[in-house]
This record gives sequence, structure tokens and C-alpha cells, in this order.
Amino acid sequence: MEVVIMAGPAEVGDFAAGRIAELVSTRPEAVLGVATGSSPLETYRSLAARRDAGLDLSRVSAFALDEYVGIRHDHPESYHAVIDREVVQPLGLDPARVHVPDGLADDLDAACEDYEAQIAAAGGVDLQLLGIGENGHIGFNEPTSSLSSRTRVKTLAPSTREANARFFDSAEEVPLHCLTQGLGTILDARRALLVAQGASKARAIAEIVEGPVSSRWPGSVLQLHRRATVVVDEAAASRLQLAEYYRYTVEHRRIVQPGA
Repeated sequence: MEVVIMAGPAEVGDFAAGRIAELVSTRPEAVLGVATGSSPLETYRSLAARRDAGLDLSRVSAFALDEYVGIRHDHPESYHAVIDREVVQPLGLDPARVHVPDGLADDLDAACEDYEAQIAAAGGVDLQLLGIGENGHIGFNEPTSSLSSRTRVKTLAPSTREANARFFDSAEEVPLHCLTQGLGTILDARRALLVAQGASKARAIAEIVEGPVSSRWPGSVLQLHRRATVVVDEAAASRLQLAEYYRYTVEHRRIVQPGA
């Protein structure tokens, strides 16, 4: 696992956007996994600025991590709407290439299987962008999620619903269930890129980076990923015991020459 510590949220977003831009520049039809929540917003802002400077994302395909169950697609806090507002429009993605789980399906289990099939048909995810919850969830894989889980229905933890209540008129309006890519699905992505900012994420970051791989902290499954990068600001890095080593490795990163 690569751990990169940046000064603040804007720097985290710019670094992550740079990684995505590098991928798209060499693979214009790349398949991205996109996340919602506050963590990736700076990344999307930086990507939008790069688009204004000439980065073409129009051939990129995207798969959202999750969606609430039972919420209208045109509800402003459905992830269909959030992805359109925060990702598709600012980045100039083709809406036909953007996929979000169907939380309104009559058969939710079948919708989950179909979503897995769509990802496979697209050739898999080249780079999965992730945020993290204070309880260590990635996607909506709450604590005790199977480390090999696939896209499925999950019950949101009370702490997750409380954290998301700020987006709704009342806490009671936050849906109780969701569809989410599983931890096994996330591990299938060829690259994983997790971003986190702020002191409230410090314990979760310390647990998933330096703690044991455990369903108690679902994000710790990224320790098993072959190409996972965790990008955090100083506040989110404040409980990392090996922070100086991570800075040292970034400073002395080996540059592989073409053809080497």
C-alpha cells in the first residue's frame, strides 16, 4: 500500500486528480469507479479544472459505488442525482457511459447481479476512487462486511445515517438500506485510490493502513490490493505511527524508466 500525506484537502484532491488524469491521458476509454460523499469533492474539482485546461474525459466510463434503496432517481440526494451533479456535468462525461446501482428495482438481488455483470462487460474498473467513513466503511460496506463480498443490499449503520443526515431535511429521511459494491468487487479494480481529509477520519485511516485486516474496519481490505494508494491530509494522518516513513518513501520514490 502506498500512503501519501499532503498538506491539506486541496492538495489531496490535486494529487488524486493527477493520478486519474495520467490514466485517462494514456487510456481515453478508461473505466473509473466513482464515489460520493465529501471526501472526493476536491478530486472532482481538480479534475474539472484539468478538463477546462484540455483534459478530455468524454470517452471515460464510470461506475458508482452505491445507491440508496427506495429513493427516487430525481431526488437531489439520490446518488443518481449526486453523480450527475458532482461528476458527470463538471467533468463532461457521457451520461450513457455512467452507471449507478438501481435502488428502485423490483428485484434488488437481481439488480445487484446485473450491476456486477455490467462492470464485467465493461472490462472491469481501471481505477476505483474511494472515500472512507469514520467507522472505516468504503462504499457502504459497513463493519462486519465480508471481505470477499460482491454488490448486494446492505443495512446502513446508525452512525452512517447520522453522518448523512446533513444532506436531508431530517435524519428520518435518510434511507435505511442501500445497494453497494462489495469489498471483493472493489478489490477487483486494477487500481484503488482512497482519499481522506480531516481529523475525524484519523482513527479510521490509522486502522485501515496500520491495523490488521479485519471486517471491523472494512477499508483495511485495501492492504490486500495489489495497487492501492491512500492519500490523506495532515489531519487525517495524525494517528499514523509510520507517517515519517511514508513521507520518506514518497520523497525517494523510484522512477522506472521506459523500457526498464
